[in-house]
Amino acid sequence: MKKHIYSTTFLLLMLGASWLIYACRTPESRTQTNTAKLDSLDYKIGQMLMVGFRGTSIKGKSHIKRDIRKHHLGGVILYSRDLLMGAKPRNIVSKSQLKTLITDLKKLSDVPLLVAVDEEGGKVSRLNAKFGFATTQTPQEIGEINDLVATEKWATHIAQKVKAMGFNVNFAPVTDLNVNPKAPIIGKLGRSFSGDVNTLVQHALKFTEVHQKHGIVCAIKHFPGHGSAIMDSHLGFTDVTTTWKPIELKPFKQMIEQGFDGMVMTAHVFNKKLDAKYPATLSKKIMNDYLRKKWGWQGIIISDDMQMNAIAKNFGIEEALEKSINAGVDIVLFSNNGRIFYNKNIVPEAINIIKKLIKQGKISRKRIDESYQRIKKMKQGLK
Repeated sequence: MKKHIYSTTFLLLMLGASWLIYACRTPESRTQTNTAKLDSLDYKIGQMLMVGFRGTSIKGKSHIKRDIRKHHLGGVILYSRDLLMGAKPRNIVSKSQLKTLITDLKKLSDVPLLVAVDEEGGKVSRLNAKFGFATTQTPQEIGEINDLVATEKWATHIAQKVKAMGFNVNFAPVTDLNVNPKAPIIGKLGRSFSGDVNTLVQHALKFTEVHQKHGIVCAIKHFPGHGSAIMDSHLGFTDVTTTWKPIELKPFKQMIEQGFDGMVMTAHVFNKKLDAKYPATLSKKIMNDYLRKKWGWQGIIISDDMQMNAIAKNFGIEEALEKSINAGVDIVLFSNNGRIFYNKNIVPEAINIIKKLIKQGKISRKRIDESYQRIKKMKQGLK
């Protein structure tokens, strides 16, 4: 009996000593532990991923909680509609519900979580009248008015509602030149400000400046130009070789030259004139040689949704991850909102694939570090 008492006493003393040691640790030593975690390979890869998910709250079992807490997910994208499930709510039911969801998501992360939305104005609007938000004009209508005062007012309305809900990233404005008004995914939907470079750039810059004042990061899209496409990259392989013109690069180049410092989103378009083998998202020639080297872009490059059929139907996930990251993509986007499947394990699967590619020497640790440092720098600037 005495032996049992002594053993118990010894165990309690040891536990007490352990807690005392932890409590006496200096803030510096705790910071060192946190820094070690933040510098781990798994952490850096997790920060390079952004995903979509189902759910209007994080109550109960949700893979997104696991992805943020365990896999250090860098960002999420929210949608108003689930393309696979039809009428079933995706992430938005009401203003109050959405605000609570975003607040709860941010609390799960130990560093700022990117919470993104496609809020371009007009037809591409997740924060729409169905949920109590005011409707907005299309970018094309704004470009036709061609009054920067009106543009600022319009952009302010969009930025304010995006900010009020808690978003810190807006995947807008479309910077594709409206060279083909009948293009199914750009011109037909009124998503581009103009077919004139200077007009487009003026209004796109005003949009981004207003968002920046509200603490929101913008992504100009879809580099190197989707405005001439006669196919929709959501649905399949999109070849713009015969329709694309070099002038489509100018809006992106001018935006960068005039101080835009948010994100550049890639296009899943194939263009033999720029790369005879790969679509832009997977092309080192386009992303690295043009955007990084030729234009000196040092900011974030984010892919368009890697589950779009232009990529998913033509490249395996391993090849797509290898090529896109080596091309210069910093954040890989998986919307989990296609018309074919939903993958609740896309985050751990992508992390494991990237780690395997690093082990095989197909992606360098240096390349991961480059992206992580860009992401870290951007997040430090979030309000």
